[in-house]
Amino acid sequence: MASRKLISQTWAIILILSSFLIFLLFTLYHGMKLPTHKAYSTKQKIVPDCSMYSIEVNSRTLPQQKMSSDLPSLIILLWTWPSGHTFPLNQCPASIDSSNCLFTVDRSLYSVANAVVFHHRDVSGSKSLLAQEPRPPHQYWIWFSLESPSNIRNLSVVDNIMNLTMSYRVDSDIFMPYGRLAKLDKQYDFTIPEKTALVAWLISNWNLKHKRLEYYKELKKHIQIDIYGKHHLPLPSELKFLNLAKYKFYLAFENSIHEDYITEKLWTNSFLIGTVPVVMGPPRKNYERFIPPDSFIHVEDFSSAKELASYLLSLDKDDQKYQRYFNWKSNYQVVKMRSIFETAYCKVCKALKEAPSYRTIPSIAEWFK
Repeated sequence: MASRKLISQTWAIILILSSFLIFLLFTLYHGMKLPTHKAYSTKQKIVPDCSMYSIEVNSRTLPQQKMSSDLPSLIILLWTWPSGHTFPLNQCPASIDSSNCLFTVDRSLYSVANAVVFHHRDVSGSKSLLAQEPRPPHQYWIWFSLESPSNIRNLSVVDNIMNLTMSYRVDSDIFMPYGRLAKLDKQYDFTIPEKTALVAWLISNWNLKHKRLEYYKELKKHIQIDIYGKHHLPLPSELKFLNLAKYKFYLAFENSIHEDYITEKLWTNSFLIGTVPVVMGPPRKNYERFIPPDSFIHVEDFSSAKELASYLLSLDKDDQKYQRYFNWKSNYQVVKMRSIFETAYCKVCKALKEAPSYRTIPSIAEWFK
């Protein structure tokens, strides 16, 4: 009896120990696995560390693990948005070669940028507004301005540091006009918008020192002129085309007289809308480098404002003679630009690929005056 009782107690102990061992193994097994399973559930994405390098595309940052062959061959840094105007980057029109170029405003890419574009108005205050870090070897600094010399200050800030120029001047390294004409593949029958008024002028900068103000004061004595803009007739942007198109003539008077300085006053407010531009700017021959000679009226073709007014009034009474100023539209069209700043920067890519040998411009002022 005693031996049977001992055997029973022994098996009981064995069973208890076995149960405890199994429980211990089960607990240890699930204790090790559960936290791991929770931390890497299928709902959580595993993101590698991509903090080594980043590039900006259309105001979004896309991570890259490191600089590799997948990156563009040319990185173009916009040091500032020009005068605060923002626009989509890396969406250049097909007509401009921007292949293998990346445009960015991310200054952290300065050390790897092939070119840095400085909009003069945004850095003219002081050299401290330019890049202060040492320049990488053979990095191009590009001076950019669409203003005339009369409207630019402190050009000495960029002496002996710029490598390329970009402006409306034909002799710029990167030529950026305010507009241009393109030859049509075939002749086009253009219909002149219905005209119910005579002369219009849209002006925002009412500066009494400008030559155009003096001329206007004399011209208005002899012909009716409707003035739109600040302190004058209101002209909401959405009604600009509709309102100006009803006029036969538009005063495309530039705020200053300089070579090649022909702005949106001619390209948009006149040509694109469908009015005949009466221009005040560089000489007629300068205009004729860009547009047909019979597409505009130049104030210098007349001895006085009174004589110009008489000519405009005579055209108002002679439809056939007036319509001749639109003959060019049968063969050419105004190239519409989404944004003049956007188009300008897109041109940098092609210019870098064709850039002349690396050199520094001693004085922008001396060239630009």
